[in-house]
Amino acid sequence: MAEQTDDKNNYEHFCSLCRRPESQTGKMIELPNDMYICQDCMQKSFDTMNNQVNNGKINFSDLFHFPNVSMIDLSGFQNALNQPKKIKKKAAAQDQEKKPALDLKNIPAPHRIKATLDEYVIGQEHAKKVMSVAVYNHYKRVATDTMDEIEIEKSNMLMIGPTGCGKTYLVKTLAKLLDVPLAIADATSLTEAGYIGDDIESVVSKLLAAADNDVEKAEHGIIFIDEIDKIAKKRNTNQRDVSGEAVQQGMLKLLEGSEVEVPVGANSKNAMVPMTTVNTRNILFICGGAFPDLENIIRERLNKQASIGFYADLKDKYDRDPHLLEKVTVEDLRNFGMIPEFIGRLPIIFTMQGLTRDMLVQILKEPRNAILKQYQKLLALDEVKLEFEDEALYAIADKALEKDTGARALRAVLEEFMLDIMYEIPKDDSIGEVIITRDYITGNGVPRILLRGQETPLLESAGTGV
Repeated sequence: MAEQTDDKNNYEHFCSLCRRPESQTGKMIELPNDMYICQDCMQKSFDTMNNQVNNGKINFSDLFHFPNVSMIDLSGFQNALNQPKKIKKKAAAQDQEKKPALDLKNIPAPHRIKATLDEYVIGQEHAKKVMSVAVYNHYKRVATDTMDEIEIEKSNMLMIGPTGCGKTYLVKTLAKLLDVPLAIADATSLTEAGYIGDDIESVVSKLLAAADNDVEKAEHGIIFIDEIDKIAKKRNTNQRDVSGEAVQQGMLKLLEGSEVEVPVGANSKNAMVPMTTVNTRNILFICGGAFPDLENIIRERLNKQASIGFYADLKDKYDRDPHLLEKVTVEDLRNFGMIPEFIGRLPIIFTMQGLTRDMLVQILKEPRNAILKQYQKLLALDEVKLEFEDEALYAIADKALEKDTGARALRAVLEEFMLDIMYEIPKDDSIGEVIITRDYITGNGVPRILLRGQETPLLESAGTGV
C-alpha cells in the first residue's frame, strides 16, 4: 500500500479531459476511480451546466431530487483514461539550478558550422557560408538579448534555388547540428484566417509540437517555410487572393516578432484545446522556394539594358547563362509577386546553384549518408560486396540530369537499376561481390558478379536474372 502511495507522489497526474500533465495545469481535482480533472476543464463543465440550466434544458431543482444526477458525467471519462506513459515529477525549483536556454559558449563558430554542413551537403559553398554566418549571428543575438541597450535585428533568410538542389536538406542538417527544434511548413496549404486550410499561426504550433510543447525551447527554434513562391500575388484576377498576397500580409508580424496564441497539442483552434502564447521575436525564419519563371524576369530586366552602340549586349547573351539566378534583385522578386513589406523582413537573400554532372557524382558517393553507401550497407547485411565503376556513376548522373528534378532523381534512377539486383542476390548464397558497370546503366550489358573465393568475374551468374 505504501508503494502505491509513493508511486502516486512520484509521477505526474494527467487531466482525463485535456490530457495535460500536472506540471502545466497546476493542482488537479481528484475524482473516484483514480480520475483527475484540471481547474480549466472543471470550469468549462460548470459553464456548460449553467448554460443548459439557463436554456431550460435542465431544471435546476431536479438536481436535488435525483441524487444520481451529477454535473460531470464520470462514465464519459472512461475512454479518456488511456493515460499517456507516466512522467516523473520534476525536482523542486530550489533543488535544481535553472540553466539558461541558450549558452553563447555552446554556439559553434561559422567555420565549424560550415565544416559540418560540408560533410552532408555537396557544393553550394556560398549558400553554406551565408547560412553559417546568419545562424551564428542570430543565436548570438538571442543569447545576448539583455546585455546592453543595442538591439540586434533578426536575420531571417530567403533562399532561392531550383528543385532538388538541397534547400530543405540544408536546413534539416543545420537544425540537427545546433540541436534546436525545427518545424518545416509548406506555404501551399496556408490561407488567410477564416478560410479553409491552415492559418498562418499553424507554422508556430508545429514548432511548439517539435519542442515537446516547451514554449521557452520553441521560442529559440527554427521555422522553415518551403514553397514560399506559391504565395506570390495572383496576376489578372478579380477574386480575393486568400492564398497569395493575404498570406504574405498575415506573415509580416510573424516574421518581425509578435506574440501568437497557438493551440497545445493540436493544429486547429477550438474551445476544448488549451492555448498558449509563443513570442516569435527570437524564432529564426528561413523561407525557400524554386521561384519558377524568375529567370525569365531577370533575363527581361537585363535585356532592357541592351542598347544600340558598340558596347551593347546581345539579346541572347543571358539565354544560356548558368548563373543567371545569382543576379536576382529585390525588384525581380517584386515583379514575381512578392510584396515589398514581406521581402523587407527577409534581409538575407541568397541563391543556390543547380546541380551539375560532377556535383551529382559527388552526391552519390561523398556525403556521410550517401546513396551508394546506403545500398552497400543493405547488401553487406547479406554478406555481399557492392562496387560501382566510375563510368557507371557518370552514366547515372546523366540519366538524373535528363529527369531535371535535381538530387531526387538520383534515388529514382538507382532504384530502377538496383531492383533486379536486390531481388535476385538473396537467392544465391554463392555470390560474393557485384560490380555495377556503365554498360549495365546504359542498357548494353549486365553487372559483373564474383562468386565467393573467386577472382574471375562472371558476366551472368547461373540462375539469376541480373
